[in-house]
Amino acid sequence: MKLATRVKGLTSSPTLAITSKAKELQKNGVDVVSFGAGEPDFDTPDYIKVKAIEAINSGFTKYTPSTGTPGLKNAIIAKFKKDNNLNYEPGQIVVSNGAKHSLFCIFQAICDIDDEVIIPVPYWVSYPQMVKVCQGKPIYVKTQEKNNFKMTPEQFEKAIKKNTKAVILNSPSNPTGCVYTQEELQQIADIAVNYNIFVISDEIYEKLIYDRQEHVSIASLNDKIYALTFTVNGLSKSHAMTGWRIGFMGGPRQVMAKISDLQDHSTSNPNSIAQAAAETALKSGDEIIAKMRAEFEKRRDFIYKRVNSIEKLSAVKPQGAFYIFCNISQTKLSSLDFAQRLLDEAQVAVIPGSGFGDDRFIRLSFATSLDQITKGLDRIEQWMKKL
Repeated sequence: MKLATRVKGLTSSPTLAITSKAKELQKNGVDVVSFGAGEPDFDTPDYIKVKAIEAINSGFTKYTPSTGTPGLKNAIIAKFKKDNNLNYEPGQIVVSNGAKHSLFCIFQAICDIDDEVIIPVPYWVSYPQMVKVCQGKPIYVKTQEKNNFKMTPEQFEKAIKKNTKAVILNSPSNPTGCVYTQEELQQIADIAVNYNIFVISDEIYEKLIYDRQEHVSIASLNDKIYALTFTVNGLSKSHAMTGWRIGFMGGPRQVMAKISDLQDHSTSNPNSIAQAAAETALKSGDEIIAKMRAEFEKRRDFIYKRVNSIEKLSAVKPQGAFYIFCNISQTKLSSLDFAQRLLDEAQVAVIPGSGFGDDRFIRLSFATSLDQITKGLDRIEQWMKKL
């Protein structure tokens, strides 16, 4: 059976693979501590659930416009204005089936064969795969741990070639938790404008930033970078709505029109009920988010201190998101061997760094309770002593 060239090179997600194996063990009665989850362990707030139930009971179960309901678009426009100092019109907004879908649509709309997309390493596992499926070429820029895993302006400019179409920024980052400052973003923006390169700004962890740092949307810096930027966000992380599958993006009108056409002919509209719930979520303030963020910050402080107390392990303190990227290079194990042995021998699930582009690391999510974090780290410490 001959497959299309564009899918031959695709690989499965190591995140999903390890998480799936851990869940299977748990299903069979094994006491597994999982640090694999890429979703908050909090439940979706009740007021959002109530709105979804009301939508069902009122018959709001039909097709909507493929790019989102007018009410949800207006709520997104208001959110971008209030939180990010970004002015978008309805024709510049597309609501998709999760932020991942938004990113996929952007790559499909802007990448031709052999177009290059600059991706800082470590990266979220799906970025390279999305570029490859539209027959683009990922160009990797390896960041340094000493620089909090952030791509420098010099590295960015050096990576630019004649076929460079875009650069992707993820701040706060999965898997490292790094957060770009306004000054750093301004330098990157100036280079992108100078070379006329699209910026894809994945801001899904925007609400989960610690130590009183400020989130800055690169598109807000000036009109020139605004015209080149796609701002991607969603409700999965901020409102514990991973399964509801609502993401959204704002960007250049002409490209967004083509993304609208693409969505017309692929998925049609996002789930109508989830859209009603999402509109309520965006209009209801950040009180719930603040409580989650405070709990995540407490866990972040605990796991950072504890990981760095374990011999042969180290980590940079994450500034945002809910992951810690742990250096295991002193163990001399590959990240996959480390993760597989840890799961088999100590019943602890972590994600190998190879899927994020750096085999010297593993990713631990602290989107789980302090009790589970403590139990898991106790097991890791004991297991490490036997290596």
